[in-house]
Amino acid sequence: MSMDAVYVRGVTGIQLHHVTDLQDAGRFLSNAAMAMRAAFVRTGDERYSALRAQMIELLSQARGLENEARANLQELHSSDPERFVRSREGEEPWPDEIQAGFVPRHTCRDTCLYHDHEVLDAITQCICGRPPCRAFAMLPHCLNGVGGTPTTSHRSLIRPDRRDTP
Repeated sequence: MSMDAVYVRGVTGIQLHHVTDLQDAGRFLSNAAMAMRAAFVRTGDERYSALRAQMIELLSQARGLENEARANLQELHSSDPERFVRSREGEEPWPDEIQAGFVPRHTCRDTCLYHDHEVLDAITQCICGRPPCRAFAMLPHCLNGVGGTPTTSHRSLIRPDRRDTP
């Protein structure tokens, strides 16, 4: 595995697995092949047809890689569901991706649906007791100018009028 692609990468929202990137690549290659076919139909130029054939071969290779990545993802989900959730939530990198440069998901601006947004049906989804933002220790600017240090409940940063009790 080449380390040329290593860079600091943070997570916003859920952490997508690279199978998503491969799905995008497949869609883009498919669209490009259709466009080459359209150019060939309009012009009759065999260069477009030859290029389309190359794109279809690339598409086949990309789909193969996508299937491998999806199988790895499904295997992780069935063999270690807790790690799957931790990876999806951005707490740790996906095991089949480069580990260097990973920064946990910033949770400094997370809000509780139940307490902060008063969604009564979300009582079982309360996040007020979660530990402080781990990314803050690595990149202290993650509070986006709010300043201070993360608390066990970040509601005080977002809604100072709320108490830290559920």
